[in-house]
Amino acid sequence: MNKTSEVWPNGMPEIGQKAQRERLVTARDIELFTEISGDRNPLHYDEEIAQNSRFGGIVVQGGIISAILNAVVAEDLPGPGTVFLHVEWSFKAPVRPGDRIIGEVVVTKVRDDKPITELETRVMLSDKSVVLEGNAVCYTMPIR
Repeated sequence: MNKTSEVWPNGMPEIGQKAQRERLVTARDIELFTEISGDRNPLHYDEEIAQNSRFGGIVVQGGIISAILNAVVAEDLPGPGTVFLHVEWSFKAPVRPGDRIIGEVVVTKVRDDKPITELETRVMLSDKSVVLEGNAVCYTMPIR
């Protein structure tokens, strides 16, 4: 077994490799995230306050938006056993209940001495407008 296959027992990702997932965001997501986080910002619940804000309506929490990237990284690329070590994300536009979001990662760097991957990350609406973008560094543990 060579060093690369010891470090990456399920295969080393390749630069340029891409993965994405999509899902419909619902009002129930806001309720569930509030239960987990305690985030009760009226921009997520109060239609009148949210309508009069610069967002012009109810918006979902940023944690819901970024969560799709957790799924892409842990399930698809680099895959099971992967955790974030570092993320830099910029939120570009609001997401509303009823929006379909697409989380996408692209491999930009892979270490052959450690199972560490650098990714370009983004979340888009179904019309491809970007709502979150940035970078992430991930570590992939062998799952046995």
